[in-house]
Amino acid sequence: MTRDLLLVSISLFTWGVGEGMYFYFQPLYLEKLGATPFIIGAILSANGIAMTLAQIPGGYLADRYGPRPLMWAAWIMGSISTTIMAFSGSLPMFVAGYLLYGLTSSVLAPMNSYITRVRGTWPVQRALTFPSAMFHLGAVIGPIIGGWVGEQYSFSMVYKISAGIFFLSSAVILCIRPVKPTPHTQVVKNGSLLQNRAFLVMLGLVFASMTVLYLPLSLTPNFLQNQIGLDLRAIGYLGSIGSLGNAVFALVLGSLHPSTGFIIGQTFVALAALLFRVGKVIPAFAGGYFFFGGYRLSRSMVLALTRDLVHPSEIGLAYGFIETANALSVILAPFLAGILYEWNPVAMYSYGLLAITAVLLVSVLSLPRLLHSHAARQRNGLSLEEESHAH
Repeated sequence: MTRDLLLVSISLFTWGVGEGMYFYFQPLYLEKLGATPFIIGAILSANGIAMTLAQIPGGYLADRYGPRPLMWAAWIMGSISTTIMAFSGSLPMFVAGYLLYGLTSSVLAPMNSYITRVRGTWPVQRALTFPSAMFHLGAVIGPIIGGWVGEQYSFSMVYKISAGIFFLSSAVILCIRPVKPTPHTQVVKNGSLLQNRAFLVMLGLVFASMTVLYLPLSLTPNFLQNQIGLDLRAIGYLGSIGSLGNAVFALVLGSLHPSTGFIIGQTFVALAALLFRVGKVIPAFAGGYFFFGGYRLSRSMVLALTRDLVHPSEIGLAYGFIETANALSVILAPFLAGILYEWNPVAMYSYGLLAITAVLLVSVLSLPRLLHSHAARQRNGLSLEEESHAH
């Protein structure tokens, strides 16, 4: 492992601890501040809008100026926005900090571009999944601490401690070294991503998949508290099990072929939705949270799949488009979950399971054909630029 990849992993581990302290309790805190399930879904969707707006500019700037400055800015902004949430005394102020935090997701494309460039001899999927695993190992610890602090003190104290941890994580990320940006002329020379048919098909598949995978997860903490009657500490333990699933799947399955890992991740989330739909006891919910880790596995594998479909000079921008699709799914999924929850809380698991099954079948049928046809065009000597003119 290279020095810079190690530093990114350490920084993500500490960030995972801080974010894990409140992530699973965020819908509950919004409810405490006066938001209804529908409003909670709308707020989560608004955060998704903030995330969406940040992705493509982040990827473009990473290709042009290098990813490190954008990573630094996002880490510091995340620390400041969490401080705002910690000291807010009302729903509007909290939402302002929350939406500002959503803008820090602009780091995803630059960070993944940076990881791809400093991976050394590691394959792309392993380089992308290992830091993700470190983040989620940190997030195993976070919910346990957050649940205890929330019960013993207050939700605001949870956010205050998280903000302090984020500043520590920022100190680590400031130590990474720069990588050379791709010359802008090379990006122009190799054509537009929007004329790359294989990439556009992948983009649509990513949006559909991530929407249905996130749907059953969105309001699960509210379901566990309001319908099942679990307290914060129990929900925190379940959240830790979910983070453990994220880490285990990333470490154990991170070296799989990206298309295989993508499909396995979807299968795991389908199993999670089934466990929440039919389960009535804590072990079933624990298993459900563990298998929700398939969502993060699929997200990581999508990035590795995308890299094979684009020119190296456009990796940052391509990752920006992919993260935009992911962010759009975070807009739509909580909104749909809020509607389903108010109609019938278990409906988000029933309909989520049906939707995941449909997208899983599409993935199984379309991915091999997509990758095979794109590889065949490359073997025939057709460059991405020539392909764009041909279609």
